[in-house]
Amino acid sequence: MATKAPGMVCLHLLRSLVPAAVRCLIRHNRIHVRNTSGMSAGYNQANVVILHKSLAEDFEKFCKANSGPLPLLYRSKPGEWKCPPLSSDADIRTDCLLYRKYEHGVYTESLASLESYSEQMKDMVTFYLGCSFSFEDAVQKLGVPVRNVEQGQNVSMYKTAVPCHGIGRFSCNLVVTMRPIPQDKLEAAVTATHPMKKYHGAPVHIGSSDYLGIKDLQKTDYGDAVQMHPGDVPVFWACGVTGVEAVISCKSPLAFTHSPGCMFITDVKNEDAPDPCTTEGPVVEQISSDPIHYSLVSRRTAEKIRLLEEIVGIDPGNRGITNLLMKDELLKSCLSLSHAKSILITTGFPTHYQQVPPEETDGPPGALAMAAMLQALGKTVAIVTDGHAIDMNKKIVADAIEQGVLKTSVPVLSYTGETPDCALKFLCEDGDPAAPRFDHLVAIERAGRAQDGNYYNARKINIKHLVDPIDDLFVAAQTIPGITTTGVGDGGNELGTGKVKEAVKKYIRNGDTIACDVAADFTVIAGVSNWGGYAVSCALYLLNTCEIHDRYLRKAVGFPRLTEGDAWASSLPSIQKEEKLLTILVNHGIRSGVTGNLAMEVDGLPFYNAHSDMIKRLLEVTV
Repeated sequence: MATKAPGMVCLHLLRSLVPAAVRCLIRHNRIHVRNTSGMSAGYNQANVVILHKSLAEDFEKFCKANSGPLPLLYRSKPGEWKCPPLSSDADIRTDCLLYRKYEHGVYTESLASLESYSEQMKDMVTFYLGCSFSFEDAVQKLGVPVRNVEQGQNVSMYKTAVPCHGIGRFSCNLVVTMRPIPQDKLEAAVTATHPMKKYHGAPVHIGSSDYLGIKDLQKTDYGDAVQMHPGDVPVFWACGVTGVEAVISCKSPLAFTHSPGCMFITDVKNEDAPDPCTTEGPVVEQISSDPIHYSLVSRRTAEKIRLLEEIVGIDPGNRGITNLLMKDELLKSCLSLSHAKSILITTGFPTHYQQVPPEETDGPPGALAMAAMLQALGKTVAIVTDGHAIDMNKKIVADAIEQGVLKTSVPVLSYTGETPDCALKFLCEDGDPAAPRFDHLVAIERAGRAQDGNYYNARKINIKHLVDPIDDLFVAAQTIPGITTTGVGDGGNELGTGKVKEAVKKYIRNGDTIACDVAADFTVIAGVSNWGGYAVSCALYLLNTCEIHDRYLRKAVGFPRLTEGDAWASSLPSIQKEEKLLTILVNHGIRSGVTGNLAMEVDGLPFYNAHSDMIKRLLEVTV
């Protein structure tokens, strides 16, 4: 304790000193702490990379291609020790707390000064890159604790499995900092850092480190292991130490960097204050609890998706389904789908149990609309359905491709669940829960198992003999970390609507009997299930054309995918596509279903106008 006290006192004083005074103390080796976090509060700090001039052009391109971790503040001329935009009296050879020397990509020693390398540095260029220490003061002003400062530690830094966009000889994975943030302060932390693009901006990940390929938060690659408090969530920002990894990758004969945490303190005040009223500010939404995972989206996009949810959540048959609605289920489900890589969709409700085929037209169009958008976004998609309907569904998919509704084929699978471990083997490689084949399961207008183990249509008729136990996949998914589920339905007897089963029993006719007992993580209720599928497709388009969400998805490395918006738009549902799909279904003998107490059909060709109006309204919000 006695050895730490002087450092803590020193840090307290350093917090209030202007940058020039701190740099002077560093220059004369008068500071006895191990990092610059908290020094000269309210002023910006910078990462430093010093390379031979022959590498400078490519490194600048590398920074611009990965602007999240490497926001370029200033590039010096060869042999220039000063950095006029950032400081009037600095000397980069002496003004960092500690430096690292690299030879052919290998770290060889730490240095308190680079003055003895002045001759070599005449042919070297210095890059000053934004640092997350710059936003710590802004975060604290919004009442967010900064644990590493509280604990007198350097910030925690980790190498990830996320590749940066390579340029020339520079190729490495993203490095991140991690700060434990109380759950109720997440929005404040994101709001404070979002506008500070020069200093890494908003977080690139919130939640379990597994998503980044970080296995143990107690084993840092740089910095210190900062202790989390109960209720804290790990929050990760892109880190300028990515530049150190880039230096290692290029294997330059000689290069220098700051020592991680020992930054260059600039004279530039942090003036990128957050605007809590902006419609383009970020919203934080939790999309998984096991493992814990949050996502980001702009307020404007979130409001549009909420409007989509409201539009499809009408009750055309006056069946009481508005009592089943849960706010933001569409938003959270689609955020999860946006992060997913492999999605399994199931549909099929044998309403016409006395006919062949027994399926209805509600479900398949919505399923294919979701599949089309997910494929356009680069996801892997498969469909699982009843064994008796597999050949028919394969033909429907083939016809949809021929008619231009789908661009790429979708595998059609069956699941019969013959043994207790079938579900686990179906969902995971070799039945290993640590290796799931799918990230997300979606059921749309799929008959759901009731509490007594049977399956019922709206009239309370048992149709179990026509339904394979695909529910088991959703039940098994609840025990497999990393698989999320969504149910889309319009009556409460569909797979996944077990989340609202008590409301179904209370408000829906025959609800005590027909209510699905199997819950999904998210339940999207719509007046017609197809509408729910169309809303999912539109919401996915909105998310992926949202700058805030796009940046979060790609972890702020590489270039925005927003230029692909036109291609995604071509995969949105349309009146023409629905007309083609319904014609395909009718050609295969599939009939329209009857929605609850309606005396007339609303989800088939006779009521095409109602559906076309719904698609038109959804597209007006979306594009």
